[in-house]
Amino acid sequence: MERPLTEHLRVDGRPLGIEEYEKAGGYEGLRKALLQMTPTEVQEEVKASNLRGRGGAGFPTGLKWSACPVGSDLRRPRYAISNSDEMEPGTFKDRLLMQANPHQLLEGLIICGYAIDAEIGYLFLRWAYMGSAKSLTTAVREAYEKGYLGRNILGSKFTMDIKMHTSAGRYICGEETALLNALEGIRAIPRSRPPFPAQCGLWGRPTVVNNAETLSNVPHIIRNGAAWYKSLSPSSDAGTKIYGVSGRVKKPGLWELPMGPTIRELLEAYAEGMQDGYRLRGIIPGGASTDFLTEAHLDVKMDFDSMQKAGSRLGTGTMIILDDKTCPVGLVLNLERFFARESCGWCTPCREGLPWIVKILEAIERGEGEPEDLDVLAWQSQALGPGKTYCVHAPGAVEPLQSALKDFREDFEQHIREKKCPWKTKHG
Repeated sequence: MERPLTEHLRVDGRPLGIEEYEKAGGYEGLRKALLQMTPTEVQEEVKASNLRGRGGAGFPTGLKWSACPVGSDLRRPRYAISNSDEMEPGTFKDRLLMQANPHQLLEGLIICGYAIDAEIGYLFLRWAYMGSAKSLTTAVREAYEKGYLGRNILGSKFTMDIKMHTSAGRYICGEETALLNALEGIRAIPRSRPPFPAQCGLWGRPTVVNNAETLSNVPHIIRNGAAWYKSLSPSSDAGTKIYGVSGRVKKPGLWELPMGPTIRELLEAYAEGMQDGYRLRGIIPGGASTDFLTEAHLDVKMDFDSMQKAGSRLGTGTMIILDDKTCPVGLVLNLERFFARESCGWCTPCREGLPWIVKILEAIERGEGEPEDLDVLAWQSQALGPGKTYCVHAPGAVEPLQSALKDFREDFEQHIREKKCPWKTKHG
């Protein structure tokens, strides 16, 4: 099984230096792109590979790049940005790649810059990722020293500089237009679209923003070709993916696998099943902002289309496991507190609706809930749904809530009926 993203990671966890990365084939994709391909050919190769965004939305990467206008008469500079602001609860895949193999991300970002004719790249990094910041800072310095960054890279006519921006930290900065506002030094709130960033992004210039894992795939696609990349996966979604499992399992962690393993395979073969004395009740498959799935979905494939058909989303591909000794009401309350706190406050449904949801869930968890509270929560999950708010923060926030009300309704009703949290009595 080929694992291009992780096969050369060091056992001791230390980041690959530039010499080690080059020995493993590093920067060969960049060399091929600059010296043998035109920017349009790079775009077409990525498009043919069927690489879809790994940050959650799954938008085709090559299509996103091709939306950038081309021509020497366009206003400059233009920008390529790595969205490394990984703040989705339960998600820690990008951190692994940035800390352990930072040059892989850099090479992908430089190739992206060449494909869209961008002179400047940014690494937009979550403030808490200090280890990643250290690894990437060293990698950028090494890349300049080796001639992979700066003027006339590898003797070509392409010039690019990369800068690192360590975010002050808000979940909303993971939304690409809020990220652009943060880079400009203004309030991190989403922008209305259109215009899209590819036409009018950072400081009004054409800009492409890609997730860190997405960009880490690009050097391998250019080096080995689109057909090779598609051959890595039996799924219609090409390539490999960093999958994760957290919760009461025997072996929580991350694994690079061909796109499309089943939930059962991840849970049993890689996470080695539930811890002794615990039983599976539910799965949040793609980070905190995705709908619960249950034991009935264990044989569903973890790819974009299969997850959607099952009633959830692949998201970041990092599962959170709910066990039978954890209160589902308390779990959802914990998630909604996070989303309410991280709302940028720009639109009323999100700003007012999420704290309202938290207030109701807190009352239910304390044993002060009323039967009609469940109707209000169900209404809120619709009122904050897709198309009802300025961005997708609130729709993502209510996904675990709406599915918990469906899959674990008896638990909510028991809290209200017994006027207490039964899990606190049973399990402390």
